[in-house]
Amino acid sequence: MKSNVFKYIFIIFAIGVVIYSIYALYFKDKGTEKEKEQSKGLEIVEKTDIRLGISNYDTINPLISNNKEILNVNKLIFEPLINITKEYKIEMCLATECSKISDTAYVIKIDTNKKWQDGGSLVAKDVAFTIETLKEGKNIYSYDVEPIENVEILDTNTIRINLTRPVPFFEYNLTFPIISNNYYIGENFYESTKLPMGTGMYKISKIDANNITLEKNDRWWNKEKQETKIEKIDIKIFSEIGELYNSFKLGNIDIFTSSNSNLENYIGTIGYAKCEYGGREFDYLAFNCQDNILKNIEVRKAIGYALDKTALVTSVYNNNKYTSNFPIDYGNYLYTEKALSLGYNEEQAKKVLEENGWNYKNNRWQKQENYRTDRINLNLTVNREDENRVKVAEFIKQELAKIGITVNINKVTKANYDAILQNKNYQMILTGVYNSFTPNLETFLGNGNLQNYNNEELSTIIGDVKNIKDENLLKEKYSRIIEIYNNDMPFISLYRNKGTVVRSQNLAGEITPNNYFSYYNFYSWSRM
Repeated sequence: MKSNVFKYIFIIFAIGVVIYSIYALYFKDKGTEKEKEQSKGLEIVEKTDIRLGISNYDTINPLISNNKEILNVNKLIFEPLINITKEYKIEMCLATECSKISDTAYVIKIDTNKKWQDGGSLVAKDVAFTIETLKEGKNIYSYDVEPIENVEILDTNTIRINLTRPVPFFEYNLTFPIISNNYYIGENFYESTKLPMGTGMYKISKIDANNITLEKNDRWWNKEKQETKIEKIDIKIFSEIGELYNSFKLGNIDIFTSSNSNLENYIGTIGYAKCEYGGREFDYLAFNCQDNILKNIEVRKAIGYALDKTALVTSVYNNNKYTSNFPIDYGNYLYTEKALSLGYNEEQAKKVLEENGWNYKNNRWQKQENYRTDRINLNLTVNREDENRVKVAEFIKQELAKIGITVNINKVTKANYDAILQNKNYQMILTGVYNSFTPNLETFLGNGNLQNYNNEELSTIIGDVKNIKDENLLKEKYSRIIEIYNNDMPFISLYRNKGTVVRSQNLAGEITPNNYFSYYNFYSWSRM
């Protein structure tokens, strides 16, 4: 009886072992099969190229092209002496050192260990040749080299740049692409049919009517970032922007940049990701700080409190602008979120007037001083040919009416507008500039500024920052500049344009563009 029990136990155990073995083998095979399929799938799907779209192509030559997107792409092929980071800081690139030896002279050391894409060494003569070439013709970099009087070659890796006048933060002018002197010897640079050569991450391998092909540059000096997954960049050329949009919708383009404020009307709202960034087209409301009414800080601050900038960009620009609080709030590292503007507050606008002796009587603000009664009744000048700014002026008039300030809009021709602006013959005027990459604020707050505004402390700080290299000290100085601006309100920052990088959902990697460059961290991108 006892032996029969052991017999049955053994049989059950044996059956269990057989079942377990079959089960394990089956699922092991299934798992292996699944892993193989996944691995096979990845091998099929992963790509080592990126398809980029541009329109209105002119030339790939970096010193001749005026196409913004070509100049953007060119930063992957050609490199400058000094680069600009995502936060608009400067960093050495082909230069190892840039020393300011006087207000009008800089000595620059060149890294001769860095190679051209044909294997030749970068030398000082290449930099001199580039600057001389840029000064010869009219191009997008003309502004950068305009103040350069001459370039002296001191030795193989050293140049001296002499300026015709002092230029604040001149290092930011040295961000133009450098080209090879030897490569163009004996040729007419502007008529050469050679494929331009640089020192960057990619090199041009082919150009035809519809495509530009870039391939990895195996001689690139930055070994840390050279292991990019992208072996090739296929740049698709379109005669019109509409063709580019259609190609993107069809899945033939992975990425493109745009300044179109109504992009969704062309490519829809789904099937892609976009990254917006603050542009440098900056509009503001300038006050004449010598005017009898606007010389009063409290009046300027009341206007600042009374303007709802968010409502302004919504009603006039359909949210296709960024509200702006200061001239360098386009992403510059010297402007932080802590540096906030006054903000929209109608009650505070009235309060600041009342606290400074203004009374609201007979539908207007008035103040008696030295046996004289001043009344706040303001004129706002605008170019009548600029439809959007006319709308902005009307919005400002409506907003200020809510706190009891009357505004008369002076709509003038472009010619009259320019004369009024130049002669500073206005109370308030709607104007704008294209910000430079530098944090220089002389145009807005320095001597001879548009607002006839003067603050001795501010003038001193603006003079000091031009010669400060320490980042923490610079931040401290700019924090004080912004503090004084918010207190005195010599003008009101309104809004700036947006730029957009659009990418397909198949493109992976960190995309953090700014107005200088759209493809930071490109070496980490991949297409799936």
